[in-house]
Amino acid sequence: MLRWLPPRPAQQTGRHPFGESGAAFARPVSAVATAAPTSRGGRPLAPASTDGRQHARWRAIRTNSALLVGAAIVGGLVVLSVFGPLIYRVDPLDQALRTRLAPPIWAGGSTTNPFGADGFGRDVLARLLEGGRVSIGISAAAIVVACLIGVPLGLAAGYLRGQPENIIMRLADAQQALPGVLLAIIIVAVTGASVLNLIVVLAISGWSVYTRLVYGVVRSLRVREFVLAAETIGSPPWRVMLHHVLPNMLTPIVVLATLQVARMIQAEAALSFLGLGVPPPDPSWGSILTDGQKVIFSTPWVATIPGVAIFIAVLGVNLLGDGIRRLLDPRSQVSS
Repeated sequence: MLRWLPPRPAQQTGRHPFGESGAAFARPVSAVATAAPTSRGGRPLAPASTDGRQHARWRAIRTNSALLVGAAIVGGLVVLSVFGPLIYRVDPLDQALRTRLAPPIWAGGSTTNPFGADGFGRDVLARLLEGGRVSIGISAAAIVVACLIGVPLGLAAGYLRGQPENIIMRLADAQQALPGVLLAIIIVAVTGASVLNLIVVLAISGWSVYTRLVYGVVRSLRVREFVLAAETIGSPPWRVMLHHVLPNMLTPIVVLATLQVARMIQAEAALSFLGLGVPPPDPSWGSILTDGQKVIFSTPWVATIPGVAIFIAVLGVNLLGDGIRRLLDPRSQVSS
């Protein structure tokens, strides 16, 4: 009959209790932790340096054509809109009836009005530069306000669940069911047309997009290990949301905000075209387009020039947003 015998304790001679084969596992922890990785030939591999990571990052940027072209277009428009009126010192509100509907320089016009003049003799180039400042500024402000409204609501709805989720998501559904033009008509009819009211209209019509995006991302992050670990150690919900959930969804928020700039530019131009945007005589791309549609058959350049500016701005912003998405999303880099 076999009897079980306990293992013999290790002797003081340094022999490992598991025999000679177990001696290989008796290395100190420091030796294991500090062992350098080796290649197949046994040579130690050099650790990844900061210069190598920076080189890879710059290479990803250089090969991202959408990012480069979009950044060049958007950067050029921003520079022209900000510094153009300071260089081209012509009052966009100054009327000169002698040069009324003057053609641009490529259609036989003079250098006094390089892009021609509108029906009131106002310089189209000066109004285009000033209108770009107004349109881009309104779009950027509306994006910021929409993010400040939509992101916290989506974060609360996705993490807290329950009654807050039902209330917030039903509000988002109701907002998306309300047309933006109808909302603009209601606000303008009550408060009047102004730049501030236009920003409010665009922000109210765009916050639900961020809420739905953040809500979906938070629902997937809520069951991740790092969130569950933070909840296990007793972190309050606000700390988990701000320190663990929010930093992991900045990439889709940045990409969506960049792409929404193009939508805001189009919406501002459409509302100004309908007379619900920037009040005259202050120029914006939409109001310049409105002035040009009255004389579009006799002097088409008055309406064509702001239309081309809107097209270039929307194209540049879309390319920039797509380039940022490719740069920040590792899955798109692998697929490409």
